[in-house]
Amino acid sequence: MSKATYPLKLPLSVKEAAARLAKADNVSLNQWIASAGAQKVGAVETAADFLRKRAGSGSGDDFSAVLERVPSSKPEEGDELPFAGEH
Repeated sequence: MSKATYPLKLPLSVKEAAARLAKADNVSLNQWIASAGAQKVGAVETAADFLRKRAGSGSGDDFSAVLERVPSSKPEEGDELPFAGEH
């Protein structure tokens, strides 16, 4: 396995939490962060692959066509969009 070096800057609170979890797992902080990164990459790539397959040959135009069929009605209470400038 080839390896690359990357200078990683973390907020102190994240580094401390990662160090605590690495110690609990009996691994080095470097190994723990590498594993966490690999898990995240796997999850994102798996989700992207799933969504690509699920979309099939669908397109943005297809999605717009479906939305055009939705009847126009007032949103239910609590589902309204905020007014401009309101958060």
